[in-house]
Order: sequence, then structure tokens, then C-alpha cells
Amino acid sequence: MADPGAQTLLADIGATNARFALFRRGGDIGPVRTLAVADYPKFTDAVAAFLAAEGASPAGAVLAVAGPVEGERAVMTNCPWVIDAAELRRLLGVPAVRVINDFEATAWSLSALQPDHVAAVGAGRAVAGAPMVVLGPGTGLGLASHVPHANAPVVIATEGGHVTLAATTAREDAVIAWLRGRFGHVSAERALSGPGLENLYRAIAAVDRADVPARDATAITQAGVAGTCAVSRAALDMFCAMLGTFAGNAALSFGARGGVFIAGGIAPRIVDYLLKSEFRTRFDAKGRLRAYVEAIPLNVIVHPDYAFIGLKALVERFDK
Repeated sequence: MADPGAQTLLADIGATNARFALFRRGGDIGPVRTLAVADYPKFTDAVAAFLAAEGASPAGAVLAVAGPVEGERAVMTNCPWVIDAAELRRLLGVPAVRVINDFEATAWSLSALQPDHVAAVGAGRAVAGAPMVVLGPGTGLGLASHVPHANAPVVIATEGGHVTLAATTAREDAVIAWLRGRFGHVSAERALSGPGLENLYRAIAAVDRADVPARDATAITQAGVAGTCAVSRAALDMFCAMLGTFAGNAALSFGARGGVFIAGGIAPRIVDYLLKSEFRTRFDAKGRLRAYVEAIPLNVIVHPDYAFIGLKALVERFDK
């Protein structure tokens, strides 16, 4: 039985930001602090800075990482950090360290989300006891499934963001062909992420022979929502449509009649735009399986600290 007074370090580690909090068994999660990944050469530097600021010496750590995890180690996909549990134990004296995929942590949060933690996109009713799926575009594109079970739920972490991107229109064919010329293999993440939105913007400009200024994902989103740039608007529209197709594919692949949830750093910022876009229409557009998919609830997670809800659930499960 774990010491009920011991603190556990919780971390949600992305390619842009690393977010940390402390959790004491039986209590609430402490304030979540955000550190910029670019400010710290190594992951252990960021952890040391957070613990020093908090004056904390946790007995354990559960780290959610944006990248594939092998054993106790994760080499991040979109930044140079390496997350190594053995290194953290050795350098910082944290005795019990677990490293998991970030969307695995998010999947653990799904059964604990409250109605005000999500924004519904369209209709649908969850089937009790059915699998759920969470996916999300941010710096990358993550995907995981939560499968209820009589004894204990099972979470399946995946690298589904790297499946081959599918087109459903001739215009998407042209955009993907342009991306293929640049990248070779065009994964879903090449379009459905922050860098992916920038790829769509450049590809649409090239296909349409439009002369547009360089823009990052934030500027493209702002110009697209405001309607001040036709290419930005087209890129954002295609992003929403492709995201709907990808989410519908995930729903079918996992039989996710318990619901599909969209997380990540982008969707919560454009919920109103998603609601007016082709997002839900493309989610439902599955031919002979349309009725199956139309019955599935589709939600955007708007709670800012959803990953920590999942991490807390995991710590409590480890202690049983």
C-alpha cells in the first residue's frame, strides 16, 4: 500500500510545452505549471526546475509523453527530448517512475469526464460498456482507445496518427499529391496537426497557384476564422473535413459506440468553427455504415487539464 501522504509528480509532456503538477493520494491535483520545452536542453532539467520551484521531493512520477514508449523510455517524435525513467530515478532521486504515451493518459480520463468538460458536435448516444476513442491534433496527432472490461478497463495506446492519410475528394487528392512530392509518405499527422495545417496552407496555395505570405498555424487559424485570407480559410476548412474523416475511421476501427473524443491543442480553440464546418458531416459519411456512425456521440474535450484527470486515475489504479 502506497504512503497516503506521499506526493506523485504528474507530467503531460508535449513537443512545445511540458506541464507538471503534484498529486497526493486522496487529495486534489495541485496547480498545473507549464514550462516551454525550448527553454530546457534536457527533460531532467525541466523536472528539476519544477521540483525546485515547488520545494518538492515526490516519491513517484507518472509521465505522459507525446511519442512512442518502449519499456521505460520514450524518444519524442517532434522535439529532441528523451524521457528515460532510469535517468530520472538516478539523477533526481524519484524512486518510482512510469512513462506512458500521452494519449494513453487521455484515454484513462474518458470515464471521469463530466458534461461540462466536453462540447458535443452533433447528436448521438453512448452505448454503455462500449469502447471509446480519443484522438487529437496538436504538435502531432495522437490516438488511443478505452475498452471497458468486467475486471478493469483496458487502454490501447497507438501510433494511429501516422497511418496513411486518405482523401475523399478530387481536391484532397491534389493536395495529398503535392504533399507526397514533398514528404513521400503522407501520414494523417502531415495534415492533422499544427505543422499539418501549415502543410495544407502551402499545398493549397501551390495547387491554386496563389501567392500568399508565409504563415504559422496560429496565423492561418486566425485568418481562416476571420475570413481575411481565402487560402487560410480553405486550409482550415480542409483540416476540419479531414479530421472528421479520420475520426470516423477511428470510430469504425475500434467500434467506438461509447463515444469519440477530440483532444489536443487545436480543436478546443476552434470549437465554434468545427460546429459550422464539414467535421461532423464527414465523420458520418461512411456509406453503408452511416447509420452506425451517426449514432455515435462526438465530443471535443474542452477541460484544460484533461490529461491530469487521466494521470490521477492511473495513480489511484496503481495503488489498488
